[in-house]
Amino acid sequence: MQTSRKFPVIAAAFGLTGIALGAFGAHYLKSAISVEMLSVFETGVRYQMYHCFALFVVAWSLQSKRSRKLQYAGWSFVAGVVLFSGSLYTLALTGIRIFGIITPFGGLSLIAGWLMLGLGFWEKEPLL
Repeated sequence: MQTSRKFPVIAAAFGLTGIALGAFGAHYLKSAISVEMLSVFETGVRYQMYHCFALFVVAWSLQSKRSRKLQYAGWSFVAGVVLFSGSLYTLALTGIRIFGIITPFGGLSLIAGWLMLGLGFWEKEPLL
């Protein structure tokens, strides 16, 4: 499957699981974990959903412009969601604070994704 086709599939999976996890948090976790950990969980859901849409932008952009920077943006968003949101979910559900060490790496991946997205739109000539 081409990279440009993988991104919308991954984005849809992020959207589906983001909505499911949000509902899980609102209906089940609300009474099962502390308010602090529920807030951590909700932050993971929120950032997952933001980057679901960012990944759709990357996929859409790759339909009309072949660019390594846009591909790097997409993979950075994927890695960022897995590391950032995944570590927050794990922290909230287990209470094991060591998982918080992973979160900044996910944040850096998300930042890199936005940087590469901007640079991908900025470039005049396709790189591929």
